[in-house]
Amino acid sequence: MLVEKYAVIAPLLDERARRLWAATESRAIGYGGDAVVSAATGLARATIRGGRRELDQGVVADGRVRRPGAGRPSLEVTQPGIKEALEELVEPLTRGDPTSPLRWTCKSRAKLAAALSKMGWTISSTKVSHLLHELDYSLQSVRKSNEGVSHPDRDAQFEHINATAKNFLKRRQPVISVDTKKKELVGDFKNAGREWQPKGAPEEVLVHDFPDNSIGKAIPYGVYDMARNEAWVNVGRDHDTPAFAVASIRQWWKMMGKPAYPGANALFITADAGGSNGYRARAWKVGLQNLADELRMRIVVSHFPPGTSKWNKIEHRLFCHITENWRGKPLRTWETVVQLIGQTRTATGLRVKAKLDRRKYPTGVDITKDQMSSLNMVRHKFQGDWNYEFRPRKKLAR
Repeated sequence: MLVEKYAVIAPLLDERARRLWAATESRAIGYGGDAVVSAATGLARATIRGGRRELDQGVVADGRVRRPGAGRPSLEVTQPGIKEALEELVEPLTRGDPTSPLRWTCKSRAKLAAALSKMGWTISSTKVSHLLHELDYSLQSVRKSNEGVSHPDRDAQFEHINATAKNFLKRRQPVISVDTKKKELVGDFKNAGREWQPKGAPEEVLVHDFPDNSIGKAIPYGVYDMARNEAWVNVGRDHDTPAFAVASIRQWWKMMGKPAYPGANALFITADAGGSNGYRARAWKVGLQNLADELRMRIVVSHFPPGTSKWNKIEHRLFCHITENWRGKPLRTWETVVQLIGQTRTATGLRVKAKLDRRKYPTGVDITKDQMSSLNMVRHKFQGDWNYEFRPRKKLAR
C-alpha cells in the first residue's frame, strides 16, 4: 500500500515535501517506521529522520526546500578562482598565445575539464558547461565576414559596374554575369542536403568520395542574364580554362542571347577577378576579342575587385538555386547533372537551360605578344585593368 501511495504522489513532491511526507508516514507506523518507509520509497533513513526533526520543530510554509546553509557548497566557494581560471582558457585573447594549454586543440567541455584538472582544480565537464553559460559563452560556429584588406577603389568599382549595367539595360543591350560554379564529382557519391524519402529507406551511396570512383568532374559555367532573369549553364567535363569560359558565353548567345536581343550591338559582362575569366588571363582576352570579331559587336567587361566575388549577381541569382534544387540527390550521371540544373526554377521566374559540353579544353596554352598586340582592346580611364572593352577588328587576324 505504501509503495502504491508513493508512486502516485512522488512526481508532485519537491525535496522538502517528499522528506516531510515520508516522516509523517513513519510516525503513523510507529516503531520501525523509518525502515519500512525507506524500503518502500528508496529514501535514506537519515532523510526520514531529518523530516521527523522538522516536524518536531514545527513546519513553517516559507517557500524554502532546504534550510539555510544546507546542501553541498558550490565549487566557487570550495575552489575560489576556478571560474577565472576557466575564463582564461577560453578567453579569445589567449588564442594567439602558443603556451595556452588549449591553443592547438578543440575546446570541448571534456578537454576544458581535463585542462583544469592538470592545473590542480577539481571539476566535471557538466560543471564546466554551467560555468561557461554563467560567463556568457555559448557554442558558435565561425562566421565568414572578414574579406581581408579592401582595395581603395573597391566601392568606386561597384558604382562603376552598377552605372554601366544601368546604362546598358536602359538601351536594351544585354548584361550578363558569368562565373564557374563549384566543381562536382559525378558518380555514386553523397550530395549535401536532405530529400524526402520513405521512412527508414535513405538512398545509399558510396562511403568515400574518392575521385578514382567517379566517372568525371562536372564543371558548370553559368551565364546569367540580369534583365530577363534567365541563365545558360554549360556543363564541362574537361578543364575550366579561359577557352571554356568564352565558349560558354558563345553558346549562351547562340541559344538564348541572340533571339532575345536581335538588335544588340554591345554586350556587358561582369565577372570575378580571378579564375578562368580573371582580368589577368591573356587567353580570356584573346577569346573575347575573337568573339567580338565573330559577333560583330562591342564586348565590355568589368571585374569585381579581388575578394568580392560573392557580390557577383550569378552567385545569389543562379548558383544558390541550383545547389538547393539538387540537394540530397546523388549526381550519378552527366545526364542527372544537366537535368537537375535545367529544372531549376524560382518563385521570381528564373529559367535555366543547361547542356553538356563534351569538347576538350587543354591547359597551358601560351598567348604570344603578337596575339596581345593585335587585340582591338580599349581600357577604360577608371581602373583599366578591371574595366575594358573589345571592338570588332576590321580584318580578322590569322
